[in-house]
Amino acid sequence: MKDFYAYIVRCADGSYYTGHTEDIDARIAALNSGAIDGYTLRRRPVVLVWSERFPTRDEAFAGERRIKGWSRAKKEALIAGDWDEISRLARNRQD
Repeated sequence: MKDFYAYIVRCADGSYYTGHTEDIDARIAALNSGAIDGYTLRRRPVVLVWSERFPTRDEAFAGERRIKGWSRAKKEALIAGDWDEISRLARNRQD
């Protein structure tokens, strides 16, 4: 059974890019080689700072879409594994 991943990379300019893939190592290599056109092409090199494994592509894509809607602060809390801060930021957004 194949695994899929949602991931966040930190770009050379300090910005974050979120995506999903079935092969995390190949995706990071492709982003860094310039083989993938788009946001990261002029922001290389990129460094993988977070990833999570999912059992299906649909779930990985849903994870990507959810994270793309988050603030920079919430993404940084996720990268740090700070679930209290993620929860606090989610509550602040709802207020």
